[in-house]
Amino acid sequence: MVQSRGTGPLARWFGPITAIWFLVMGAEGIAQIVGNPSILWAIDPRFSMSFMVEHGKVAFVVLGAVFLAVRGAEALYADLGHFGRKPIQIAWFALVFPALVLNYLGQGALVLQTPSAVSDPFFLMVPSWTLPGFVVLATVATVIASQAVITGAFSMTRQAIQLGLLPRLVIRHTSTTETGQIYLPVINALLLIGVVILVLEFETSTALASAYGIAVSGTMIITTALAYLMLHRVWGLPKAFAMGVLAPILLIEAAFLAANLAKVPDGGYVPLLLGATLVIMMWTWERGTQQLFEQSRKTSVPLADFVPRIEKSSALRAPGAAVFLTSDVSATPPALLHNLKHNHVLHEHIIVLTVETRDVPRVPGNERAVIERLSDRFERITLRFGFMETPNINRALGQCRKQGLQFEGMKTSFFLGRRKLVAKAEIGMPIWQDHLYIFMSHLVTDPSDLYHLPRDRVVELGSQVAV
Repeated sequence: MVQSRGTGPLARWFGPITAIWFLVMGAEGIAQIVGNPSILWAIDPRFSMSFMVEHGKVAFVVLGAVFLAVRGAEALYADLGHFGRKPIQIAWFALVFPALVLNYLGQGALVLQTPSAVSDPFFLMVPSWTLPGFVVLATVATVIASQAVITGAFSMTRQAIQLGLLPRLVIRHTSTTETGQIYLPVINALLLIGVVILVLEFETSTALASAYGIAVSGTMIITTALAYLMLHRVWGLPKAFAMGVLAPILLIEAAFLAANLAKVPDGGYVPLLLGATLVIMMWTWERGTQQLFEQSRKTSVPLADFVPRIEKSSALRAPGAAVFLTSDVSATPPALLHNLKHNHVLHEHIIVLTVETRDVPRVPGNERAVIERLSDRFERITLRFGFMETPNINRALGQCRKQGLQFEGMKTSFFLGRRKLVAKAEIGMPIWQDHLYIFMSHLVTDPSDLYHLPRDRVVELGSQVAV
């Protein structure tokens, strides 16, 4: 109910509520630290080092448990690309980090003073009369934190689509000012199903902690690996220097990952399984799409060569106009070639159409269309839409009359190419990947719906392609 309408109207409350949440956690911790200030000795790293040395295996298990202290902190920089570096730095050092440290020290002070409080020190720190309000505040803060996960899933899915790693899913923009405010119905449904399954399977947040530890520690290892690539390839630093800078960080992260790997049988397999599934899906889609592109390129005909040749041919001319949609402005649309091959006819007026989506909410009317006349019969048109606009091709072509386009909607047919994929083991990928790719291709948005084409004037010409 909320995601499909966008979180923009609610977002104005997110900052103030989250700030109150951290201030309350910090105040809780200070109240307990004042009662038992000896907890401040915990800042001395010698205590943790001696504990690790003296307790061995127990310390290794504890290492995996205390790692969960960082959970939730990574949500702060989940929208780093949206807010920028400076606001994240200010929020972390001025509010989040001090509040978390004070709260954890306060929990330790409470346990030292009242050992029985170890069962639930976080909620036992507050007076009993404030507990209901504190639980409500914690619930609201959790809902706000979940938005980082949900919007992050939407954003990363869109990036994967733009990189060609996932099929083109339905993406709805829910804000006129922020490109990051989007809604993906398929991803939202998958998140719902996944959450319900996890809740029913694990039942408690404590049981789910095993899965979470591996997910976060694994993410940290990957982030450090990417940091090495940035230092060496982007900044141009020597390999030895980049590795030397990151080695201490990687050592700590590797220790945490090793401790969390012990939890694989208890639920840690969940993020590993999900991660492997996503990698296989992205790998399959990228590989299959590349193979299809190579096959199409072998049989494609440059539009610049096709137009002069077809003008001299004896193909019959049908009255009216035909619009052929294509993503490659330089190649002859496959649907046009199939129509000529099977029907031996071409329309009097042929429009080769490409649709572009710009990084602005709305494109001005005078910038909507770029019309290029290729001959007396052929025209190439590029329609531009903003990310908030509905790409209505029929209406946009009607508006092109002002630029001299001869267009009559009721006498125009729209031709789309549709591929039927067939799995063949001897071509490219293994047979199981072929079937996975074909399944994923069914998730692609129907162009007729995407571009709001009139159903009674759409002609689909299919071709069978082996993958």
